[in-house]
Amino acid sequence: MFSVLDKAVLQLDRALQTLVPHAAKAMRASPANEHQEAQYTDAERKHAIGLMRINHTGEVCAQALYAGQASTAKLDAVREKMEHAAEEEIDHLVWCEKRLYDLGSRPSILNPLFYGASFSIGAGAGLISDKLSLGFVAATEDQVCTHLEKHMSALPVQDVKSKAVLTQMHIDEARHKQAALDSGGYVFPKPVMAMMTQISKVMTISTYRI
Repeated sequence: MFSVLDKAVLQLDRALQTLVPHAAKAMRASPANEHQEAQYTDAERKHAIGLMRINHTGEVCAQALYAGQASTAKLDAVREKMEHAAEEEIDHLVWCEKRLYDLGSRPSILNPLFYGASFSIGAGAGLISDKLSLGFVAATEDQVCTHLEKHMSALPVQDVKSKAVLTQMHIDEARHKQAALDSGGYVFPKPVMAMMTQISKVMTISTYRI
């Protein structure tokens, strides 16, 4: 069993791996590696960077959300599911970060703020109940899938590297959503989902440029 101090150190390590550039390591090779870099106009490159910065921050939030939920999950099985999902999400985090640097940019400076907020939300959901916590995962992944679909259509046509990354992310996120529901996650009503959509706009609008 881990002591309170051990758990705190592990959480700090996870936060640093998530927030410090180049600290996290992916288990899978990036799908972008299979394609050649394209040529872009300044406007196209700026738009691709904005979209990939949003997606990277989304993965920062996912890491924090899962970490928070795992820290307060009541059942070991639920905690293990959260930790396994977080491990897969690390691949997404690294892939998006790599694309940002390849495009000549960097992650959002707002990431620490979003990490802290997402960790608090995840921990709070876990404290209430595992069913709510799993439901929140499913609802969040649903939102992420919607964003990914929009971004795949909005990317410059020639940016096949970013599109390859988002395509694999969409596959993984949809699987995480279904796994959370299959594990007994609460299905959020439409008004709650609509509210989550509005909240997510704060992240997307701010991180597109910052």
